[in-house]
Amino acid sequence: MTKSQIPRTRVVFDLGFGFWGLGFALAVLLATAACDIKKGDSPTAPSSLPTPDAPIVYTAIGASDALGIGSSVQCLPFTDCQNGMGYVQVATRQLRSQGFTVTLTNLGIPTAVIGRDFQSLGQQHNRTIAGNFVEHEAPFVPANTTLVTIFAGANDVNTVTAALGGGAGASDQAGFIDSQVRAFGADYATLLAAIRARAPSPRIVALNLPNLAGLPYLANVSLPQRQAAQRLAVGMTTTVINPLVAQNVTVVDLMCDTRAYQASTYSSDGFHPSDTGYAFMAAEVVRAATTAYPAPSASCARMNVVP
Repeated sequence: MTKSQIPRTRVVFDLGFGFWGLGFALAVLLATAACDIKKGDSPTAPSSLPTPDAPIVYTAIGASDALGIGSSVQCLPFTDCQNGMGYVQVATRQLRSQGFTVTLTNLGIPTAVIGRDFQSLGQQHNRTIAGNFVEHEAPFVPANTTLVTIFAGANDVNTVTAALGGGAGASDQAGFIDSQVRAFGADYATLLAAIRARAPSPRIVALNLPNLAGLPYLANVSLPQRQAAQRLAVGMTTTVINPLVAQNVTVVDLMCDTRAYQASTYSSDGFHPSDTGYAFMAAEVVRAATTAYPAPSASCARMNVVP
């Protein structure tokens, strides 16, 4: 990523918001007002691997991905969507097929970002962002949760590139990007603490980010914009999400999985996964939830898809 200015063309990815409407956003805010994060210790030891026939209380933290936006069967927020084709729904069915009793709480909010700072940044640049994980999802993690999945960062990358296109960091765009990666890390730490304050020792599975510069939706944008997306996605993955293995978080490595870059993995918008993409994500989530899962790669060619 050079320090040359990214053209002032906004990348606005309010993907998945569409028909949810402003009423949903209001409902989220009203619900949040009724629930506070519990105070107390934040243990980091995860629960042990589930045994066959064991109950799994599964809570999904995410954005439109958690609802399967882009798939053939999309789900409404906060509903028991048993036939959904997103990775959360597919993983739930696969776990049940293996003999586990699964209770699902899906907290996914379309357009959501990780924290209030990214939500405010997006709103400053005319992006519709209905909520954030820290304030509008973590407070609702059930206390008996034994499995949590988190997929954060894609909307945050698009928020920062929109801000760059709107003139943010004009004197030092690389420095601005790096500061946003650090802010993402601080928000992720807050999110984990909030989850662990709600549930004592869940098994936490975090999906890292693929290099968004290599995804179809950015194929035809300017080189500086792709460079910015790469610097953000790779920075978030390598300095924030991958190191979470040291905090007893299992990390699914989308960054270095070649399937994350195949055209068939994505729906027609080039951003949300297709049924094929969600299926491979679900399979990895199930593996990560039920087996000793490998650590993410420290480096791979996919971290540098643009010069």
